[in-house]
Amino acid sequence: MTKNNKELLSNIIKITIGAFIFSASVQVMAIPNNLGEGGVTGITMILKYLYDIPTAYTNMFFNAILLVIGYKFLDKKTIFYTLYAIAIISVFLHLLEPYPFQTSEVIIGAIGAGVLMGIGIGLIMRGNGTTAGSGILAKLANKYLGWNTSYAMLFFDLIVVIPSAFVIGIESMMFTFVSLAVSTKLLDFILEGSNPKKSITIISEKHEAVAKEISDQLGRGLTVVDGVGYYQKNPKTILYVVISRQQLLPIQKIINEIDPLAFVIINDVQSVIGEGFTREFFDEEEELNPNEM
Repeated sequence: MTKNNKELLSNIIKITIGAFIFSASVQVMAIPNNLGEGGVTGITMILKYLYDIPTAYTNMFFNAILLVIGYKFLDKKTIFYTLYAIAIISVFLHLLEPYPFQTSEVIIGAIGAGVLMGIGIGLIMRGNGTTAGSGILAKLANKYLGWNTSYAMLFFDLIVVIPSAFVIGIESMMFTFVSLAVSTKLLDFILEGSNPKKSITIISEKHEAVAKEISDQLGRGLTVVDGVGYYQKNPKTILYVVISRQQLLPIQKIINEIDPLAFVIINDVQSVIGEGFTREFFDEEEELNPNEM
């Protein structure tokens, strides 16, 4: 089996499992407990509550419209996987409708729906697909605006969840917020990893002192890059370092104490390979030592 075929099979498996879990979140946990949801899924649920229209049909209809919009902006692979995800989700939504799980404690339903939703969407996105709807909008926001995918989805979801209070009531809407919070955190964990990092770019006249304190206090290696300011053509020394989230405040304190005028850029890092960080294995990739960068 070729590498491309292995990737295709792996993605299809991830999307299929993710679609089943996603559909279970909607049909088994959310709808039986009168909960809402965000994005297109939330709209399909509102139509189910109001007019008893099966979510399997409305899911296909609305997501097909959004897919036409996303077609011009998303790559062809993502479109293919998303088409498959939409189709298989609609099938599972239909098959799981007879198996509701209704609980007397709505918070259990909300947490359960959030856990299943986060895992389901995470697996689908890990398979290079989307659930369409707010998933497509989140992909576009990530690609063109640099937004964190999971939080972009939360933003678009809230646009639907808040008005849903007129259908499901204020109390159910509040429980839906709990569900969204759980799913967003879990999705963030699946997409970003259990130990996300930060990359720091520092431009400072006191770069030597800053680098020494970061190395001594935090034990992190740094990269030193020579640059030139465009406007005045002045030489600049640029420091680059990757840290854990827990080290973000200490490194900001170090920089502020030494050079309050330093120019600092902080970026999210999805994964880091090398000494001092969680090591992962990829085919034909070299292992890098951040202390030798």
